Amino acid sequence: MRLLVTGGAGFIGSHFVHGLLADPAGPTAVTVLDALTYAGNRANLPTARQAPRLEFVHGDIRDAALVGELTARHDAVVHFAAESHVDRSIADGTEFTSTNVLGTQTLLEAAVRAGIGTFVQVSTDEVYGSIATGSWTEEQPLAPNSPYAASKAAADLMALAYHRTHGLDVRITRCSNNYGPRQFPEKLIPLFTGRLLDGRTVPLYGDGGNVRDWLHVEDHCRAIRLVLDGGRPGEVYNIGGGTELTNKELTGRLLAACGAGWDRVEHVEDRKGHDARYSVDWSKIHRELGYAPVHSFDEGLATTVAWYRDHRSWWPTAAAAA
Repeated sequence: MRLLVTGGAGFIGSHFVHGLLADPAGPTAVTVLDALTYAGNRANLPTARQAPRLEFVHGDIRDAALVGELTARHDAVVHFAAESHVDRSIADGTEFTSTNVLGTQTLLEAAVRAGIGTFVQVSTDEVYGSIATGSWTEEQPLAPNSPYAASKAAADLMALAYHRTHGLDVRITRCSNNYGPRQFPEKLIPLFTGRLLDGRTVPLYGDGGNVRDWLHVEDHCRAIRLVLDGGRPGEVYNIGGGTELTNKELTGRLLAACGAGWDRVEHVEDRKGHDARYSVDWSKIHRELGYAPVHSFDEGLATTVAWYRDHRSWWPTAAAAA
């Protein structure tokens, strides 16, 4: 199989590509298409000499000519490329709509024309909105609350429309909050870790009571591979990590891991439209494809913090990101 991976130089995409290349039974060729925006980093990927099966293409998913040329020589697509930071979407949602919606539509159109076998749309639990109790199943109506989440919901609906209209084999994954090495330092765990290791304070939104389910990036990528290899066309699969924490609880764990106290925490004004709680029911992917997370949160967080501590040159922007 020849696989096209969009956004493969980003945090999750690069982990997925590394996993593919480490598998002797993986795709015969892997092409990464990435625009290398602020969160993409070519250094996240091996060189062509290190990985002969890998080809890197610097380009934009909204470039119809380029996307058409690439899909024509691949068998499947795994689509990670997206603008993904809620705070940035609140400040200006224009790029989110353009990249996440129009970019996805450009890929889908090219996939139909090229006769692509499988198209995996990598999405987020944020499309469901907020849930006070219980967990979302895949049948939950979409109710996004941020411009970012709305753009991903629109992309998901577009992907399903191409499945129903054109028969394109679309499979959608919706994951909970990811963490792990090489995550851009605008996200909570790398931002807080970098600032704490630098001896600085960290900004905690509101009272810190917002709840998130945490998923190690390697568990997420393993689940996506299961969906790519064995998922059903037209289906949505939730992917969870099984560890729900309030942001305050997570902050406490990061403080302990970095040897810092609560005097290093600054409570800041809450984010607009801040969803109170996310929780996905991932029994479907467990039942159908055998997925279950293998990383315990305590182990995963410890190794993640250690990675940032040992790779300080990787996150020079952490001190400026807030």
